[in-house]
Amino acid sequence: MTHPTVGHRAGLPDDPRAAVREPAPDCPVEITLAVLQGRWTTLVVRELLRGDRSYSELAEALPRLSDKVLSDRLAHLVEVGVAERDRRPGWPPRVRYALTPRGRRLGPVLQALWDWGSLSMGTRPLQAAHSGPSAPPDCVGAFPWTMAPHV
Repeated sequence: MTHPTVGHRAGLPDDPRAAVREPAPDCPVEITLAVLQGRWTTLVVRELLRGDRSYSELAEALPRLSDKVLSDRLAHLVEVGVAERDRRPGWPPRVRYALTPRGRRLGPVLQALWDWGSLSMGTRPLQAAHSGPSAPPDCVGAFPWTMAPHV
């Protein structure tokens, strides 16, 4: 079905980059997926969407995340420009991590992924699908914070 104002099927962008036949480095979807690559990356972004954090605050919020992986994810997010590392003067050195404006724009992206995943699991309510003892520990209360779920 074509939307009358855009001239393409709903859900498909009216952009020549969308007509590629293989992944391309300038594809907006590939760029987004490259930023979010790696297990735990979305949860680190989630924590930073809640406000700037120190390394130890992030480690405390994600206790099953190893120091090595947390360091790797933070370095990646800084490298791709969605987070910034602020080293504050003094002893001991204090470092805070915060999302850049570009990084804050990932909130609705993660919410859309959450909503799609919730619907794919069935039509269970969002909280019922991700709470209680059977919920995956990495997923409990993961993303329903940026906006109301779309049902």
